[in-house]
Amino acid sequence: MANNTWSLNVLLEGLHSDIEQKLATARKTFGHPGTKGDASESIWLEMLKTYLPQRYSVNKAFVVDSQGNFSDQIDIVISDRQYSPFIFQYQGQTVVPSESVYAVFEAKQSINAAQISYAQDKAESVRQLHRTSLPIPHAGGTYPPKPLAHILAGLLTFESDWTPGLGTSLENSISTTDSQRRLDLGCVAAHGTFCTAIDGSSCSLTQGGKPATAFLFELIARLQTQATVPMIDVRAYAAWLNV
Repeated sequence: MANNTWSLNVLLEGLHSDIEQKLATARKTFGHPGTKGDASESIWLEMLKTYLPQRYSVNKAFVVDSQGNFSDQIDIVISDRQYSPFIFQYQGQTVVPSESVYAVFEAKQSINAAQISYAQDKAESVRQLHRTSLPIPHAGGTYPPKPLAHILAGLLTFESDWTPGLGTSLENSISTTDSQRRLDLGCVAAHGTFCTAIDGSSCSLTQGGKPATAFLFELIARLQTQATVPMIDVRAYAAWLNV
């Protein structure tokens, strides 16, 4: 017999309302822009750490490749927790290997053309890094190296500087034919969500609803299609021990 004391709709609404309220409070309470930014990042990080499956690690981090190249610092890096052999921690900074990265996001107060371009720059700084992929041994032999998956990227904000909050201005700013700079999905908590088609051919905007919850579900769905990260060539990183 069904338990009628629970409501799935209320649970989903509650998740979104909690995020939106926290972002609104941070924007109103903190006067210093840097403090506001740190608070916004923390809110999104906390949500993703709480609700993403435990196979994923969520951190503010730099990304490094086996050739010694580093990305810009990224507000939110979703990386592999189960199969990646290492994550560096140094003086409070986190550095993850490029092969372990599933997705990267920037967290800002408002979405506008400048912030979209900024998020695209950050995404490109990660996607242009080298990634290794080794053959995978198994009981019956060896699987070929896994093809490198597209690293998801996006922008998370509380509100929009445009009127309407989600519209042609947003769509035009996101539009790009460069897959290195593509923003795949994002959330404007006070207005809605945006999603770029998996092949990058189009962008869809969803007004209203429960944006934070909708973003979380779409992110999980896209992560599911990626399965696991490639088998990292640890020796390529170990080569730096002799430099």
